[in-house]
Amino acid sequence: MSKEMLEAFATLEKTKGIKQDVIVDAIKAALVAAYKKNYNQAQNVEVDFDERRGNFKVMAVKTVVDEVQDDRLEVSLKDALAINRAYEVGDEIRFEVTPKNFGRIAAQTAKQVIMQRLREAERSHIIDEYSQYEDELVTGTVERRDDRFVYVKIGNVEAIMPQRDQMPNEVYNPQDQIRVLVTHVGSDSKGAQIVVSRTAPDVVKRLFEQEVPEIYDGTVEIVSIAREAGDRTKMAVKSNDPNIDPVGTCVGQKGARVQNIVNELGGENIDVVKYEEDPSDFIANALNPAEVIAVQFGDDEEEKSALVIVPDYQLSLAIGKKGQNVRLAARLTGYKIDIRPESEVEFVDEKSDDSAKSTETTAEEDSSADTDTADTDTADEDTTVQAEEKSSEDNTEG
Repeated sequence: MSKEMLEAFATLEKTKGIKQDVIVDAIKAALVAAYKKNYNQAQNVEVDFDERRGNFKVMAVKTVVDEVQDDRLEVSLKDALAINRAYEVGDEIRFEVTPKNFGRIAAQTAKQVIMQRLREAERSHIIDEYSQYEDELVTGTVERRDDRFVYVKIGNVEAIMPQRDQMPNEVYNPQDQIRVLVTHVGSDSKGAQIVVSRTAPDVVKRLFEQEVPEIYDGTVEIVSIAREAGDRTKMAVKSNDPNIDPVGTCVGQKGARVQNIVNELGGENIDVVKYEEDPSDFIANALNPAEVIAVQFGDDEEEKSALVIVPDYQLSLAIGKKGQNVRLAARLTGYKIDIRPESEVEFVDEKSDDSAKSTETTAEEDSSADTDTADTDTADEDTTVQAEEKSSEDNTEG
């Protein structure tokens, strides 16, 4: 070991970001293992490192005792006092036991251990550095691709983008600059692993946060996103300021803001809809651009199902190509949506029904009143007849 070793440590710290202390600790552990293995030594040993010269020494640690039972681990009080009269029973004394031919054999044996510790340290460093970027949008450079992954260089590390996270309408060529979402920072048997995505819904969310200041500062809030990457996205937004239109804010003047995001995503269509607390209004908005006549909900609240009635000529628009529009609306709102044309649904007009009932009641009252009048007229006729008969009888008697 020499000053060249110190220079190597400095290079590793600069290029790999691994502290010199970590490297030295790894080498110490490796040298202890190599010493015990190659020299059949089982005693308690330590390795010292001279930071000024770059040298390592193997030191045997022995305990001072009255009577020695194992000279590999113990030293007598008499011998200890010969070294220094301040030693007492129970103290530990360190003796240098570095073999003369320790260099090549020990270095070869320790190599694997050292490399393993360095990989672990590098892995830990990468995880610590990049865990702060998890769920964030970063810019990377495409390095290469194979049947499973696209490999993206982010800073000093290589991230992987699985097939499920690759846009179907994009081709990734070496040296392409792409913006990706860091979805996972962890480790596996091969080292640190960073997974990135272009298809995750949060890609759209982060792009809007960067493009729309009102979203970034919380004035406009993204409530939910439903996405079929590369084709279409629906995003529900609401405003925390009654004076700000959330949809118009996201779309921008002449659609400039949303168009920038569409361009970033390779032409993916983006529908921005207004979130409503009323589920029926929210579902109607989510089915945009289709017109909705009415929304009826099922009796089972846990199932969260809704029947949506649309005009006959709007049925295909509401369903969308291959059912995409209604599928995204269902994912956006959290409701199972069944769409029916107006001609297949019978409506019960409550107002008309109430009016009919009122008319019937009035008719019945009028009929009852007419009956009462008729009865009164009959009673009057009876009274008149009786009066005439009485008058006739009186005349006869006279």
